[in-house]
Amino acid sequence: MTKAKYVEVAEEIEEKIKKGQYKRQTALPDQETLAKEYNVSRLTIQKALDGLDRKGIVYKQSGMGTFVLGDIPFKDKRDAAVNAFIGLGNQLGKNNVSSKVLHYSVEFPDDKTQEYLNIDQTEPVYDIVRLRIYEEEPLMIEHTYMPVKLVPGLTKDVLHASVYDYMHKKLNLKFGHAYRRIRAVKANKYDEKYLNAKKDDPMLELEQVVWLINGVPVEYSTSRNRYDTRYYVTVDNNRF
Repeated sequence: MTKAKYVEVAEEIEEKIKKGQYKRQTALPDQETLAKEYNVSRLTIQKALDGLDRKGIVYKQSGMGTFVLGDIPFKDKRDAAVNAFIGLGNQLGKNNVSSKVLHYSVEFPDDKTQEYLNIDQTEPVYDIVRLRIYEEEPLMIEHTYMPVKLVPGLTKDVLHASVYDYMHKKLNLKFGHAYRRIRAVKANKYDEKYLNAKKDDPMLELEQVVWLINGVPVEYSTSRNRYDTRYYVTVDNNRF
């Protein structure tokens, strides 16, 4: 499947940053210059830079341009930007990530799911539990609810690949925003069984609702990982 042009441009810019062609802690060329360099529209450049911003690779300063972030000494490849919608495979590399489907069914939603997804009790949802595996090691358990009417054709084959890629590329769905809550919780029996957590290990749980650009909620999910396997980060672009 062909990548979107802005994704290709973002990857090229990121590669040039890694090679030092775009220096850290300095401004990137302006959008018009980048558009000419990559032979694309300014809108494509803007979307590419937005993606790099969400990943914490560049940051924008109003009226000043886009800057390459400086080296972060404690940065880890498992860091996940709290404001990104890129999916685990796109973050860590699709060849490094796999999924084991622990549960997959179509059900009528309970009261909480109805409220969070703004649907009624007669509208079926997918109930999905996946174990996400990174470099052959268990990384997280995801429990996801999605309305069937918004994400038709969500098969087990898709679940073993990338749900977000399917939504974006096959269904042409675009995310608008999300509300996320991150908290520490105690390990449960599933964490012990699938994530090799010990009984007293703290777990990091991310609970979220994701909306499409038209304001319709499309996902309610929770993900859990051991305290030592995944980290959530944000880049504060404010000038103090």
